[in-house]
Amino acid sequence: MRLTGSVSSGLGRAHIFMAQPHYQEQFKQLLGGTAWPGTLNLTIEGQDLINYIALRKKSGIDTLDASDSDREAASSVDVSMHESHRIRGFLRDGVSFGGATAFLAVLESGDSTVECALLIPDLTRHTDVVEVIACSFLREKLALVDNDIIQVLLK
Repeated sequence: MRLTGSVSSGLGRAHIFMAQPHYQEQFKQLLGGTAWPGTLNLTIEGQDLINYIALRKKSGIDTLDASDSDREAASSVDVSMHESHRIRGFLRDGVSFGGATAFLAVLESGDSTVECALLIPDLTRHTDVVEVIACSFLREKLALVDNDIIQVLLK
């Protein structure tokens, strides 16, 4: 599955979660190295959004925020070949840090490719935004700015 989206700025809060040692231990196992403490956000639409909703459903995420037609279309998308990886949440000092589901992928921008993972948090405000994690700061590594069009190819 290939998802195409435009780079978009997030809320600037991902680093709070991404920097947590409990998550980083799991990201090391998933990515083979420490994840950059932030995410690259891609806004998606059309068939890409329908495919993403299918991945969210596979992750067990409530998709009631999607339109009825998009949810119906997503139910016919076969995502069985994409292995999901569970990122466990935890409690620290009385604060709950939620879990997530990750799918290994390759980010493609121009002639450059970067190993990455698509991350679907259990709790998110995003309905049409894909969050991508990698061992490097993707905006800097690939000289990305808002509205650049890139692709994520799931493994």
